[in-house]
Amino acid sequence: MGLGAIILPLAQGGDGFVRDPAEASTECVAKNDTVCIGWALENIDRYVTPTLEHLVLVVVSVLAGFAIAFAMALISHRRRWLIPAFTAGTGVLYTVPSIALFLLLLPITGRGTLTAIVALTLYTLQILYRNNVTGLANVPEATKDSGRGMGMTDRQLLWRVELPLAVPEIIAGLRIATVSTVAIATLAVFAGAGGLGAEIYNDLTFKTGIVVAGGIAVAMAILFDVVLVGLQSRLAGWRKAHEAGAGDAGRFAGALARLRGAHS
Repeated sequence: MGLGAIILPLAQGGDGFVRDPAEASTECVAKNDTVCIGWALENIDRYVTPTLEHLVLVVVSVLAGFAIAFAMALISHRRRWLIPAFTAGTGVLYTVPSIALFLLLLPITGRGTLTAIVALTLYTLQILYRNNVTGLANVPEATKDSGRGMGMTDRQLLWRVELPLAVPEIIAGLRIATVSTVAIATLAVFAGAGGLGAEIYNDLTFKTGIVVAGGIAVAMAILFDVVLVGLQSRLAGWRKAHEAGAGDAGRFAGALARLRGAHS
């Protein structure tokens, strides 16, 4: 038995195809042209629920993945010896084929949304963790020394100096992870989680259905990316304020050092 014979019934879920080729309502549908605008407009309501399901899968998975990856980055930031282990572990998870991971999780979490969210969350960890760690590691030592010169504790230094300066790398990781999750979530249909993948895989022969569902997924990815770019722009002012504060701290530390030298 081939792989297709196993996964296609999982995708169809016993509901049959979304379109009966023998019941074409228009000549465009009968010919199975690439895009049948009339059919798409008449049936756009059928994509509302799959789009909302897809949206939930992406948002929940990325948020859960970010929370886990952020915690891992904070833990390994002060314990650098953990970084290779965390990087290798998330890397191994990222290399597992998506459909295989869904099938492996089915006996544990069952068929449904939970399985899809667990798998998608695991796929975000590699990207998010590496970018979080890179952002924190790229904070200049001089900036951190300035913060220490002002009497900041390690905790204050992390939240007031290091994290604000790591924002661009953190947001970049979120952008990549979110866009890739939108794409991988189309395979969640094999876990019984629905989403836009259901409209694609339930009838792979219907070109218009594939174009419409795929177009919605692309639009969703672009929208998420625009929102995250806007978020980064809003946080840029916060970062500039911290950079200015770090500059003031550097000048203060320098003046303090000169005073100590003059009195020694």
